[in-house]
Amino acid sequence: MNTTTTPEIIDQVKDLISYSIINKNIEKSNFQMFHEALVKRYFDAKHVQIDYQEQSIDLKLPVGQNKYTQITFECQNIERFLKSCLKKDDQSIFFYQGLLNHYEVTSAA
Repeated sequence: MNTTTTPEIIDQVKDLISYSIINKNIEKSNFQMFHEALVKRYFDAKHVQIDYQEQSIDLKLPVGQNKYTQITFECQNIERFLKSCLKKDDQSIFFYQGLLNHYEVTSAA
C-alpha cells in the first residue's frame, strides 16, 4: 500500500528536479525529457525545448481548439522555474508519481 502523501510527492519531485539539473548531462538519465514533461504538463504545451546554455524555453501554447502559438522565454533560474510548475491536483500528483517511479525514486518507509 502506497501511503505517500501529496506534500511528500511534491518534495520528492522537487528533489528530483534539483538532482536532475545538477546531473542533466548523465547520458542514461534523459533528464531533459523529465524537465520537458513538467513544462508540458503545467502549460498543456506541445513541442517543449529547453536550452540550458541560454536559459530559455521554447514551446507551443494552446490558444484554441487544435491551435497553438510558438513562444520563447528566458528563465533566470531553470531549476526554480521547473519547481514553480508543480501542481497539487490529483491528476498531476498521479503524473508525478509515475515520473518518480520511472526515475526509480523511492521514499523511505
